[in-house]
Amino acid sequence: QLQASGGGLVQAGGSLRLSCSFSGRTSSSYTMGWFRQAPGKERDFVAAIWRGGTTYYSDAVKGRFTISRDKVKNTLYLQMSSLKPEDTAVYYCAAGGTIILSSIRVSDAYHYWGQGTLVTVSS
Repeated sequence: QLQASGGGLVQAGGSLRLSCSFSGRTSSSYTMGWFRQAPGKERDFVAAIWRGGTTYYSDAVKGRFTISRDKVKNTLYLQMSSLKPEDTAVYYCAAGGTIILSSIRVSDAYHYWGQGTLVTVSS
């Protein structure tokens, strides 16, 4: 139900926009998020948008990344700017219908996952 796209190779300081199309119920009914997993590391929270529209970010990306969604297109976005080599990872979009606010940064709280899209930032 989730299809992520938009990854690629970019130089440090550059920008990319990831997209995640959501089929089925309207995405505004769900809390949606982005997580990332670098080689050899655990999956980490990146950003999320609450059902009501409030956004949340990890400290690592705050001020550089922006999460948003288009309710008409049923698509989630992650605009990434000022990219750093440490942002290199596979990025996953996720959705959950019953997530409580205190769990918004917890990957296990999300029920639906996209297949991941690779972002590589060269120095």
